[in-house]
Amino acid sequence: MRQSQLFTKTRKEGPKDEVSKNAELLIRAGFIQKEMAGVYDYLPLGLKVLKKIENIIRQEMSIVGGQEILMTTLQDPEIWQKSGRWDDKIVDNWFKTKLNSGAELGVANTHEEPITNMLLHFIKSYKDLPVYVYQFQTKFRNELRAKSGLMRGREFLMKDLYSFNKTEEDFRKFYESVAEAYMRIFEKVGLGDITFRTLAAGGSFSVGLTDEFQTISNAGEDVIYIDRAKKVAINKEVYNDENISKLGLNKSALEEVKSIEVGNIFPLGTKYSEVLSLTIKDDDGKSKPVVMGSYGIGLGRLMGTVVEVLSDESGIIWPKEIAPFAVHLVRLGVNEKTVSFAEELYSDLRKRGIDVLYDDRDLRPGEKFADSDLIGIPVRFVISDKTVAENKIEVKYRTSKDSELMSADEALKIL
Repeated sequence: MRQSQLFTKTRKEGPKDEVSKNAELLIRAGFIQKEMAGVYDYLPLGLKVLKKIENIIRQEMSIVGGQEILMTTLQDPEIWQKSGRWDDKIVDNWFKTKLNSGAELGVANTHEEPITNMLLHFIKSYKDLPVYVYQFQTKFRNELRAKSGLMRGREFLMKDLYSFNKTEEDFRKFYESVAEAYMRIFEKVGLGDITFRTLAAGGSFSVGLTDEFQTISNAGEDVIYIDRAKKVAINKEVYNDENISKLGLNKSALEEVKSIEVGNIFPLGTKYSEVLSLTIKDDDGKSKPVVMGSYGIGLGRLMGTVVEVLSDESGIIWPKEIAPFAVHLVRLGVNEKTVSFAEELYSDLRKRGIDVLYDDRDLRPGEKFADSDLIGIPVRFVISDKTVAENKIEVKYRTSKDSELMSADEALKIL
């Protein structure tokens, strides 16, 4: 991508109505655009990051045996009425709409009921299990407060996985495999060292205690108590001696911190399979309800969390795995030799399949460097009259204040 052709522009100041760092930096850098409170567009740079996060999650869901589907956003009230969750007194963040006939429909906020209803057509016997299905789908929630940028939206992209097992024992094995996959995901997006599996209270739709994945951040809305050595934590809402003992933790060793919930996994038991009649014939011929679980990660929320915790006074610092580009090629000056060198390098990078953002704009060096820091691509190649005279490239990492002159071959090796 040539930066001169990128239709988005950076801003020196963030929008005055944004209070969260993630929204301010992402808007200033041209990754997202705010439509209204809790509703954001993903621009070219932002969509590239979102897709990379999606691909990391997809790889891990494939490893645990997930099959990808895509379900509808519009919801039939009938199946939700069976579970009791159509009632606004039970679920208070529904968006609902009406057909021209006057019939009411729901706008999906989650999919436990629809996926259970779907599998009525495919699961009859214990031999049909296990089934693990997931999707990347836009969810809509009528949040009372939407002021945390991408971390609390009214419209957002979620990966939601649903598991269907014959027994509680089989379910627990899969549950733990997803927990491990989640930690690998958070490691890959740069949050591994500060993200903790956290014991938490179940919602109205789950059964018993659940597990959240919480990332340490002062921007978070949760309070958790962490054991850094054991890499586990307890949410304040279930912080008591019984649960501390259950996790085998020493109360005096726990550290209180604020955090952002970046993922969750829920035991559902037979709550939905019973009310929607998803049963199997066991090997003894008896009918029994299927054991279920659900597992969620909000992709935009994860992206916003990365920005909250991995940024500095100059802008965003993307981990290489989810950065919009592998390298930011910045050309200084319009000298013919300098332009020719930069153009040839840009062409070579593209031929090698390296994702590169090429700043070919006619701006002052200070403006280009400020934009580069704000956008946050991990590696910067600078081409100037000085570097061309030495047949070198100035290489700088986003996380370092220093730069180094390298030959083209040396510079390419680090990519």
